[in-house]
Amino acid sequence: MPKTRRLAIAIALVCALTAVAAPGTAFADPAPTPSATAPAQPRTLDEVSRQIDDLYRQAAAATDAYNLAEEQTKEQSAMIVRLAQDIVKGQEKIKRLKDQAGATARMQYRNGGLPPGAQMMLSGDPDAFLTGADALRQGQQAAQGLLGELDRTQAELAAYSKDATAQWQNLEANRVKKGAAKKDITEKIAAAEKLQSQLKEEERERLAELERKKEFDSQTAWLSTGVLKEINGSASEQGRKAVKFATDQIGKKYVWGAAGPDTFDCSGLTSQAWLAAGHPVPRTSQEQWARLPHVAIKDMRPGDLVIYFADATHVGMYIGDGAIVHAPRPGRNVTITGAGSMPILGVVRPDK
Repeated sequence: MPKTRRLAIAIALVCALTAVAAPGTAFADPAPTPSATAPAQPRTLDEVSRQIDDLYRQAAAATDAYNLAEEQTKEQSAMIVRLAQDIVKGQEKIKRLKDQAGATARMQYRNGGLPPGAQMMLSGDPDAFLTGADALRQGQQAAQGLLGELDRTQAELAAYSKDATAQWQNLEANRVKKGAAKKDITEKIAAAEKLQSQLKEEERERLAELERKKEFDSQTAWLSTGVLKEINGSASEQGRKAVKFATDQIGKKYVWGAAGPDTFDCSGLTSQAWLAAGHPVPRTSQEQWARLPHVAIKDMRPGDLVIYFADATHVGMYIGDGAIVHAPRPGRNVTITGAGSMPILGVVRPDK
């Protein structure tokens, strides 16, 4: 059996052994009569499965929004620090320039209050007059340069202050976005967990079987296209390092917004893996899809990132043999699954 198909077939066999293809089982609605604004309560395990998937997908989208706002907040905070440092330097420079101007004024006072030109005209020594004329010209140029530099520094200081104000406003806006996203995430996860908690033990087991079957059917359909016959690329040196980091995290818990070392969300895992490989990538799956080079599925190689769903709200790392390593969702751990077990949006390559 060709080596490139071993893991894919193993995944399919595991899924097949645990999948049950029976229709959804009805269960009693344990919740009170829903209000007019609440969503209708599902009546079958199939409906429960779909609703839970939808809630976790919404939580994933909100997690991407939270992570993006978090990254922008870090960037803006760093920018504010740099601007504050520039402002301090500018203020110190202005003080030095003003001190120089003050020294010139004090020298003029010591010379009887007469400007240098008047003192020179009163001199009866031709050589002293010529020497003074040259010194006067140089002094005028120096004074003009001093005033020009003072004006430029003051303009720069005003620009720094304006930029700092804008960054503070952006920072506050992102804090609001983070707060809204966090509320959305926690609400969606709580709703999904509540649905699961209302199930009986046998219903929870059946629900898990339905989920495994769904992944199995999707992976089987993907493999049936013969896609693995075309996917035979070798990992780059950085790609091998990224794969090693990601697979070393198998078994660690999914936690939204986490990027290690003990817990991860989906893009936290992939971004940290490539950071460990010496090639930083964007933090969120949506930014990874938007900013990294795209490659065809048939050309993907281990280390490439597989982006899922139309809104790019999930990502896994291709490890070869038709499989990915990923952090699935709340309540799950970092694991290996079939690359085709979810709807593929496309593939990106960090080190292209």
